[in-house]
Amino acid sequence: MDYVRLGRTGLKVSRICLGCMSYGSPQMRPWFLKEEQARPYFKQALDSGINFFDTADVYSLGESERITGRALAEFAKREDVVIATKVRGAMGSGPNDQGLGRKHIMASIDESLKRLQTDYVDLYQIHRFDHGTPIEETLDALSDIVRAGKARYIGASSMFAWQFMKLLATSERNGWVRFVSMQPQYNLVYREEEREMLPLCLDQGIGVIPWSPLARGFLAGGRTKPGKGETERARTDEFSARLYYREQDFRVVEAVTRVAAARGVSNAQIALAWQFANPAVTSPIVGATKPHHLDEAVAAVSLKLDQAELEALHAPYAPKPILDHT
Repeated sequence: MDYVRLGRTGLKVSRICLGCMSYGSPQMRPWFLKEEQARPYFKQALDSGINFFDTADVYSLGESERITGRALAEFAKREDVVIATKVRGAMGSGPNDQGLGRKHIMASIDESLKRLQTDYVDLYQIHRFDHGTPIEETLDALSDIVRAGKARYIGASSMFAWQFMKLLATSERNGWVRFVSMQPQYNLVYREEEREMLPLCLDQGIGVIPWSPLARGFLAGGRTKPGKGETERARTDEFSARLYYREQDFRVVEAVTRVAAARGVSNAQIALAWQFANPAVTSPIVGATKPHHLDEAVAAVSLKLDQAELEALHAPYAPKPILDHT
């Protein structure tokens, strides 16, 4: 496993981050794994050299954090792992149970720490932009959390580049803690972040930890249309249908399949190797619900694509609207 700094910080993270959204309650999504099913993946990740784990309070309404906290407390020393979680999503029915206001942020960090069984998180991320709260209130609250020792760093997730730059500039102007990472959707069938967000992150020294680097499994192949496919997730993931499944998207998958076949590796390895070829990308967030998912992700770290392969993967892409910034 390779390790790199997260942005301009001194924090070293593995080139693969284990995404923990799929560990929680099957009542939320049919492909989610219960705790006893999820635990082996934490052990496998740690044995593979992965030290970076990403979750969110809203994943299975806290169950993902609970599973993550218990597994890491048993399998690893706290100082050896980097734990990231997120705040913004609705955690209840009350008017202050969501968003990025001070009241919700302050309550949420304490609840997340309890569920994760830790005194601090390494990376506390805002789960999208909140149009209903002044950014000064959000940034001041996040700075207080860092200064209180409840988080080491703060990060953000999918939003427009102008919004992220506004957050960075406001932090600098007021002496507040600065964001060190951005978690955008980024994969071979959704490359719109290449226009502004990724160049901004390179310019500002922001670490990039893409979510859905395999396009929710779409890039692995085996999909034909929404509701059809080889896996439970392919058959039941209605969110994927809103993001992918255009004719051009299938052409990209065909290109991935051709490059993978020529290399004698899986589609997933090629899709991840493409991520590592981008100097803006720090650590893609990979979900794992089968043992080979992590095996392939780790193998992709050392897979280097040549220029001809990169061009072949890029050629079928067609621009699409900005997706999932809310």
